[in-house]
Amino acid sequence: MTSDTSPQKLARRFPDSFLFGVATASYQIEGAATADGRKPSIWDAFSHMPGRVKGGDTGDEACDHYNRLEADLDLMAGLGAEAYRFSIAWPRILPDGTGAINEKGFDFYDRLLDGLKARGIKAFATLYHWDLPLALMGRGGWTDRATADAFANYAGIVTRRLGDRLDTVVSFNEPWCSVYLGHLMGVHAPGERSMPAAMAALHVTNLAHGLGVQAIRAERPELPVGIVLNAMSVMAATDSDADRKAAERANDFHNGVFFGPLFKGAYPHSVLEGCPDLVGHIKAGDLETIKQPLDFWGLNYYTPMRVPDDASSEFPKVATAPAVKPEKTDIGWEIEPLGLSHVVKDLYGRYTLPEFYITENGAADNTEVENGAVSDTMRLDYIAAHLSVAADLVAENYPLKGYFAWSLMDNFEWAEGYSQRFGIVHVDYQTQTRTIKQSGYWYQSLIAAHKAVKT
Repeated sequence: MTSDTSPQKLARRFPDSFLFGVATASYQIEGAATADGRKPSIWDAFSHMPGRVKGGDTGDEACDHYNRLEADLDLMAGLGAEAYRFSIAWPRILPDGTGAINEKGFDFYDRLLDGLKARGIKAFATLYHWDLPLALMGRGGWTDRATADAFANYAGIVTRRLGDRLDTVVSFNEPWCSVYLGHLMGVHAPGERSMPAAMAALHVTNLAHGLGVQAIRAERPELPVGIVLNAMSVMAATDSDADRKAAERANDFHNGVFFGPLFKGAYPHSVLEGCPDLVGHIKAGDLETIKQPLDFWGLNYYTPMRVPDDASSEFPKVATAPAVKPEKTDIGWEIEPLGLSHVVKDLYGRYTLPEFYITENGAADNTEVENGAVSDTMRLDYIAAHLSVAADLVAENYPLKGYFAWSLMDNFEWAEGYSQRFGIVHVDYQTQTRTIKQSGYWYQSLIAAHKAVKT
């Protein structure tokens, strides 16, 4: 680790108001999949299908966070986390997606929010982190326009009940994943591989976001509202004209289909021309509904997307080039911290955007416990290098307000099951023992140094 990324020196590069937090998601950590009235989500169904998740893993128990809430809150407080980004499980609140409210589900989030407030930790809630109630999937899920209305209803109910203790709320986490990985590539729930389904899910999700923001603001107009997007840091594989044009098409397909409607009120022309399935779903007034003013947005960044021209690739399928740098995380993703500044500068050059947070950033480092400690030096260096880039962005006057490490603890990593560890805290899934990793202690030192600078 170079000297300029030591916790003390790095801390001084961030303004006093900058927030350092940690992030998780409901299905990845809560477990208790059938407890207290919770009904299945699409991920419960998907993970129980043979061959869908590595090792046959499921989120049935995960990190047992539902039953270990107080200890996990103490863990967070011990790390010095100033904010906690978590998601609310729709199937706990409305087990059938609509209809009867499950008060026992709300009881859990009451305890979570009260516990955060008691420890002085800000609450950053996500309404949808991929665990759609299975009952709604029976009616078409995100391909069914009625799901947008169901989401707005859910958003209003949650805001009414919990909004008094939330510091921010976001509608969706990474809709790129739930739309494309879930409906086009088939590797996430619900496991479809259909362009028509993907285009339907794309528009219904965008519409649900707009309706959800309206529902939140109707209940609590003062509550800051946003969305979290895993915007792709799209880089042309070479400087050739063909590769640059391919990268622009990729940008439209991967980023523009979300940023365009949300911040410009329009889908990219190239996608409308290349995907006639999308056009048929857009009704009068939809784009006005989608383009709601937002107080902030969240960026999740891990690795760049390098794009070559590929004549054999039918639009909108876009080929990706091999990594340029040899350094990779244990999941195989190229380590390129400058991809973070690339995507931020590109997006602020294309769109009029509000302030933002880095809502996820981290590395799969599968180093295990040895003699009671976890020496995850690769993850530590990854986080330090990306935070250094974040500090550069702040110095260049980009409106970056905070950073959330992904993730607080090792957890169920979707299609990868428990094979990939992203946590700054190690979880032994047999005993549920938590062990703070070297990266966790480093992050703790950074936060402490930043607090010391403020005083």
